[in-house]
Amino acid sequence: MIFTDQMNRKIELTETPKRIISLVPSQTELLYDIGLRDEVVGITKFCIHPEEWFRSKTRIGGTKKYDFEKIKQLQPDLIIGNKEENEEQQIEELSKHYKVWMSDIYNLKDALSMIVSIGALVGKNESATNLKLQIEYLFNQFSAASSEIKNPKSEIKKVAYFIWQNPYMVAGRNTFIDDMLARCGFNNVFGHQTFSRYPEVTDEQIKAAQPDVIFLSSEPFPFKEKHIQEFKILCPKAKVVIVDGELFSWYGSRLLQSPAYFNELIQSLM
Repeated sequence: MIFTDQMNRKIELTETPKRIISLVPSQTELLYDIGLRDEVVGITKFCIHPEEWFRSKTRIGGTKKYDFEKIKQLQPDLIIGNKEENEEQQIEELSKHYKVWMSDIYNLKDALSMIVSIGALVGKNESATNLKLQIEYLFNQFSAASSEIKNPKSEIKKVAYFIWQNPYMVAGRNTFIDDMLARCGFNNVFGHQTFSRYPEVTDEQIKAAQPDVIFLSSEPFPFKEKHIQEFKILCPKAKVVIVDGELFSWYGSRLLQSPAYFNELIQSLM
């Protein structure tokens, strides 16, 4: 069968893959949750969920740089990656030797499409479709419930979502995180930057943006309570909160947990 990925690249599979490598943490967890086990032979060092795979599966490097010799030894019949999380030249090199299917995620709709597509790719149509329907239902319920408690549009909280320190980097426009923030009813103060999806921002830009709330993500940079004070100095009036980055940026089966988390977060800020 011919499969088209989310970058409009086509791969042909003559049978259901039996030796799969996942290059993306959220998609690794997805493969587990739709029912794969021994079929997944390789993951990255950042694929921490499920824990049993993190302990037992062969790690082929990070999401940007791979051990090509390890990959060769694993003899994969399918590699699953992502445009944003994986490095283009490395993917091009892998594509010369293996079947590589790539996701390209900007919003919840893309994520749901990816889940169904990967289910078809690995012979888990039913479980992937059921998962997609569950996530859709939970987000629809969240949207209906949160619309009743959100402030009027004039009072929607202005939010800055930080993903990195030294230099400061934030989630900007056209990102999955930005879509999640919007679904929570937040106004991303750096969501209108056109020069980068994850722009570097200066102290002056942070002050000028005047966010009501500053979210410090637990990943990729592991912000902790000790970092809160430096942002309090920059924006004394802002509420500074450590948030679970996985629930804002992982676009696989972990999305089942996001609506309940977002609801609690919204309530805590009211």
